[in-house]
Amino acid sequence: MNREQLVKIIQKKKSFLCIGLDTDIQKIPSHLLNTQDPVFEFNKAIIDATLPYALAYKPNLAFYEAQGWKGLLSLEKTIAYIRQKEDQVFLIADAKRGDIGNTSAQYANSFFNQPDPKHNFDAVTVAPYMGEDSVKPFLNFEDKWVILLALTSNKGANDFQLLTCDNKRMFEHVLYKSQEWADATQMMYVVGATQAEMLQDIRKIVPQHFLLIPGVGAQGGDLDKVIRYGMNRYCGLIVNSSRGIIYADHTEAFAEKAAIEAEKIQQKMAQYL
Repeated sequence: MNREQLVKIIQKKKSFLCIGLDTDIQKIPSHLLNTQDPVFEFNKAIIDATLPYALAYKPNLAFYEAQGWKGLLSLEKTIAYIRQKEDQVFLIADAKRGDIGNTSAQYANSFFNQPDPKHNFDAVTVAPYMGEDSVKPFLNFEDKWVILLALTSNKGANDFQLLTCDNKRMFEHVLYKSQEWADATQMMYVVGATQAEMLQDIRKIVPQHFLLIPGVGAQGGDLDKVIRYGMNRYCGLIVNSSRGIIYADHTEAFAEKAAIEAEKIQQKMAQYL
């Protein structure tokens, strides 16, 4: 999906909501545990209920990899199910890969170059710590995106990301340097919602880029602040909520409750758009 297509979907749906499919088999409603594939059945119900309000879905690969081959099969079925929908959505692999050489190239192939195109993602999160040669292989695919970790929401972000070197904070070095590798048609950045005030500084460095903003909802991020400080003329935001939507209810009405929570966020986004 290219930038123009992404912006059109935002305008059509009046939404820049991303729903994180951080599907934990220990947290899904118990009645699903009797099905053949509880994780997929949960995802399927969430997708069906929230699709009118979501720009994007973001499976967190750790939750699937932890279940072994069964988890990966659930992920594959989830991706294929999303791709069958008439409503076009942006599909993000929350994988945080970051290696070099042939390893990085194989990671890129695993997300962007599957034999069946229905199993490909539109974007993948990548860690920048190992530099340009860990990121470049992901940039070799047309209409695919790298979402580079810049400034995250966790407390440990202070350990490295906010350290000052040559009068710039480390995350600012990431933003400046990575623009030598790709422009705003291929590169996005992760900025945690709990770092909303920092968005003013970030927008001075990357005014045109899309930003993936996790941390709205259960993690305490403020959507209004994110929009105030982070939105640009193209919208430029993909705001993720995971637990606040998918685990809003644990009864058989979980999908309906997820839809209600997703619509609340989408309606606020529509006002700004």
